[in-house]
Amino acid sequence: MTTGPRKKQTKKISTRIKKLPPRNRVKQEDCWDLSSLFSGDTAWEQAFKRWQKQIPQYEKFRGKLAKGGSILAACLEFDSRMERAAERLEYYAFLKTAEDSTNSTYQNMLGRFRNAAQQAEELASYIRPELLSIPKSKIKKLLKGPTLKPWKASLERVLRYKPHTLSQHEERILAMQGEVNSASGQTFQQLHNSDMRFGLVTNEKGEKVELGHGNLGSFMESPKRGVRRKAYDSYYGTFTQYQHTLASTLAGSIKANVYNARVRGYDSALEAALFPDQVPVSLYDNLIKTVGEHLPALHAYYALRARVLRLKTFRLYDQYVPLLPEVRFKHNWSQAVDVVLESIAPLGTQYSKTLASGLRGRWCDRYPNLGKASGAFSAGSFDGDPYILMNFQENVLNDVFTLAHEAGHSMHSYYSSKHQPFSDYNYRIFVAEVASTFNEQLLSSHLLANCRSKKQRQLLIAREIDNIRGTIYRQVMFAEFEREIHAMCEAGEPILLSSLQDLYGRLLVKYLGPQLEMDPHASLECLRIPHFYRAFYVYKYATGMSAAIALAEKVTAGGRKELTDYLNFLKSGQSKYPLELLKDAGVDMTVRTPIVAALSRFANLVDKLNDLL
Repeated sequence: MTTGPRKKQTKKISTRIKKLPPRNRVKQEDCWDLSSLFSGDTAWEQAFKRWQKQIPQYEKFRGKLAKGGSILAACLEFDSRMERAAERLEYYAFLKTAEDSTNSTYQNMLGRFRNAAQQAEELASYIRPELLSIPKSKIKKLLKGPTLKPWKASLERVLRYKPHTLSQHEERILAMQGEVNSASGQTFQQLHNSDMRFGLVTNEKGEKVELGHGNLGSFMESPKRGVRRKAYDSYYGTFTQYQHTLASTLAGSIKANVYNARVRGYDSALEAALFPDQVPVSLYDNLIKTVGEHLPALHAYYALRARVLRLKTFRLYDQYVPLLPEVRFKHNWSQAVDVVLESIAPLGTQYSKTLASGLRGRWCDRYPNLGKASGAFSAGSFDGDPYILMNFQENVLNDVFTLAHEAGHSMHSYYSSKHQPFSDYNYRIFVAEVASTFNEQLLSSHLLANCRSKKQRQLLIAREIDNIRGTIYRQVMFAEFEREIHAMCEAGEPILLSSLQDLYGRLLVKYLGPQLEMDPHASLECLRIPHFYRAFYVYKYATGMSAAIALAEKVTAGGRKELTDYLNFLKSGQSKYPLELLKDAGVDMTVRTPIVAALSRFANLVDKLNDLL
């Protein structure tokens, strides 16, 4: 028998602080090897000087392009060589900057390149208007000759722009504005990646961790709501300090888009953005309309999420926490690579072998470090390896899917550069999102087929729901925001912090439904989306996923023809317009069918998860 009060057992909380390492402390094998571009900074400097010295040679072709096929071909050949060399120079400098945005050496390198590239663009600005001034009958005759055969596809793409091309003098003026037009985006990147600091947040293990763009996702997946809320408040609290500056940079980018569209005679900034892909505005509008008609399934999912998590109120920071927090998938880098490679086996031995060499080698910059660019991206070029930037976290399943996603981009670049000339290899972003999301579909199917328990199956179904939610519903919400905010600017309404927040807040309520309880930080999310500085880009995630779902089903359920059609799609670069390439691969994006099928799949998965839970 015991007497007296029981001694309370207390759990010791770790006070160890985990900070992001500086770049020079990261292991070499965890960094990408940029030697496929340049052996080092000295080699880059030498190549840059050689390239810069050639820029004035653009003048020797001025006023002569209509004289005949030979001089026109010589000009196009020179321009292609200059662009190819410029791509290589820019990728090296950009990737070095992405490693650590606080490194002034590489900021200077990238800045010097961009200044020189601006000069080259100004001197070359006569090419398009001079081409378009050649009489239609003469250009048709020239295109039939053998001299211009290598340039036929690229010339035909240029000729489409005749209604939107100005005089040589005016084009030169617009070219001189290039750096000014990108200033808002560059300011945002510097502020976002270099100057903003988000403080220390205690995770669920009691560790104090430096919060940054790269690990915010890990905090948002924490099963402890207090951890999520603290990270969310700390992150957006910092955005509050810069909210007026960020609203100003975004407004500047929007105004530049509207100005450029008007100067070139487009009906809207949206039409101007869709024109290069030969995508009709109706496709964009119908995408938003179709998704809007399927919002009840999304609202049902948020209601399910709130119920399972036992939340009386649902906040933005509750969107990403796993519904089954006791079930975790943990992969170190090697394990993540292995499972990605296993999942893409349906794409054949050669695809798998090439990707294995890159992921196990040094295509990838793997882990977060201080000053590193946030998120993830693939940077494939004609002459270099198709590099991948990651901020890999071992306990975040989405990072494995991100690796599969970026690997899809990189393999698309690899195949296109091997099978197309430089002028046609650089595929459009519209189709890029198909290749990346296709790989995610294969990974999801692979994990579901090999999961070890009912709980894991539930989690994977929930993850696939979240993937469709994030890639279709969320991106279409962004697309609607971009359309409406540009329309406001085109109507002469001022773009202020209040107008940005008001529009974005209304869209949050529309898409997230009655479950959402708005908080003071919620509408600030519109200030942290980097893609808004590349207007009308994000809708391609939604069309890309819809096409990828359809194509993945065709390839996995089909035979050699379906696989060959898909691999030929990867090899096609921009030899055709995106909608044509997708049709050749087996999916027609000019109709609503692929979008409706993807959203119906989402609804079915929500019903299935509801039954399982």
